[in-house]
Amino acid sequence: MAHTYATDVLVAGAGPVGLTAAAELRRRGVSCRIVDRLPARLPFAKAVGIQPRTLEVWDRMGLARAAMEAAVPMRGQYLYVNGAEQPRIDLSVPPEVPYGFAALPQYETERILDEHLGRFGTAVERGTELVSFSQDADGVTCRLRNPSGAEEEVRTRFLMGCDGAHSIVRKGLGLTFEGGAFAEEYMLADVRVDWDLPPGYAMRAMHTDSAGAVDDVLVCIPLPGRGRYRMSMMVPPELSTAGRTEAASDGVAHGLQSGRGPEQADIQAVLDRLSPKPTTAFGIRWTSVFRISHRIVDRYGDGRVFVAGDAAHIHPPTGAQGMNTGIQDAWNLAWKIALAVEDGAAHPGLLASYDAERRPVGEEVVGRTVRHAVEGMENDPDDPATLMLREAQLLVGYRGSPIVDPAGEGRGPRPGDRAPDCEGLTGPIAGYPLRLYDVLREREHVLLLYGAGAGAGLDRLVRTARESSGSRLEVCVVLAPDADAEAGADAGTEADGTMLPVYVDSRGEFARLYGAGEPTAFVIRPDGYLGARLSPPDPQALAAHLAAVFATGSGD
Repeated sequence: MAHTYATDVLVAGAGPVGLTAAAELRRRGVSCRIVDRLPARLPFAKAVGIQPRTLEVWDRMGLARAAMEAAVPMRGQYLYVNGAEQPRIDLSVPPEVPYGFAALPQYETERILDEHLGRFGTAVERGTELVSFSQDADGVTCRLRNPSGAEEEVRTRFLMGCDGAHSIVRKGLGLTFEGGAFAEEYMLADVRVDWDLPPGYAMRAMHTDSAGAVDDVLVCIPLPGRGRYRMSMMVPPELSTAGRTEAASDGVAHGLQSGRGPEQADIQAVLDRLSPKPTTAFGIRWTSVFRISHRIVDRYGDGRVFVAGDAAHIHPPTGAQGMNTGIQDAWNLAWKIALAVEDGAAHPGLLASYDAERRPVGEEVVGRTVRHAVEGMENDPDDPATLMLREAQLLVGYRGSPIVDPAGEGRGPRPGDRAPDCEGLTGPIAGYPLRLYDVLREREHVLLLYGAGAGAGLDRLVRTARESSGSRLEVCVVLAPDADAEAGADAGTEADGTMLPVYVDSRGEFARLYGAGEPTAFVIRPDGYLGARLSPPDPQALAAHLAAVFATGSGD
């Protein structure tokens, strides 16, 4: 029976998470509408920190350059306790990681994503609110209210709830949102100061009482512009919103609160108490009061409806994990929905892997940020290098997922791990080496064959890749550093004369970072994670892996 849909996917909420989802769907040719109840983007520097992993995501999306040109680097943090300087924290990542830490106000993140979405002919429908929805086996019926107050019924294949901590989609699905709220309230301000703190460094100043408990705090995160910071401070009693917040309607006390925002005198009073050097606040662009809760849903979706970002998990802003985690929720789900939209293309269990992969990540982030907020990051049990990689979100992985192979043992990344970048890939034409991420950019599902020889074995692998994925799996060959030009040409030539892309691992970085000492096949998913690692490359094992993702053919 044929079904009529107004659009393939409706995305509710046009913050960074919803914009990421819509852009990734449209990039893959999926029809999509994105609605937001607000009449315009908010000019607030709410979420600021951009993690290296998010910049890797934006690289694949084609946004990294625009983001880097608008952002400022985050080099580290100065820490003061009761006026005494503590050891400085420097933010760094291993040399093979292509991007460092950055700071970008949320309104700029949304602008860049919004403009990127516009390139696909899709604009946010502002002032349009999702009122209710119902779903059946074939689709979702959504009721929207537009700026004039008129209501519209929209039939869609899928609904993505990226509509924040007070999510209509989460409530409509009846998901639980267990957790609690912190008693403290905070002032936020986008403000300039005239101190000489080195550019690119945050500053955290705390005061502790006689028992060692923190009773006053000032956190300053650099923003683009000379001397400009996003500051957070404890709220004085006269600005408290306790007992009169929007949390009364749904029990979720999280986010910007209504009521009088801090004024310059309120901010200056905190600076006078806690700034390590005398300084003056000026040039205020925005202030607000902020409440923090920690909650997570019991599941990330039901049937054809899903939640992502703050609709699924909220937690303290410690370590700038929230927006970045939400963006990666959308990044994980969008390619799966895009495949599911193609009739007969996706394995029936593919969409269920969204909850299996992302909810454990959300649980870990909520637990870690709450622990850091209460105990301080300096008391984290991880060694400093591991902590840095975890905060950078480079250790997020999906081992044990139903759509990745068992992890196994050995050197290098295993199935479910992030596929690392590397340098030194050379080809027969370009006079400069490429990074692996250059090769992966604008590709979806990729089969990387390392050290694969020519002949019948290569042909069987390539044929299996195409038949088992419905020709959606692209094949690239990476040769060892000592491969000569003639061997390279042979390795990339199929029996019918078709040429595959061939690169030489000229510096040996691919072999080192991937732990590849013998012929190995790596299946890299559209979100940059390894789905399978096959050594030796085996067509039957490849077909078995692809059968968990695609619903076409059985391969060779």
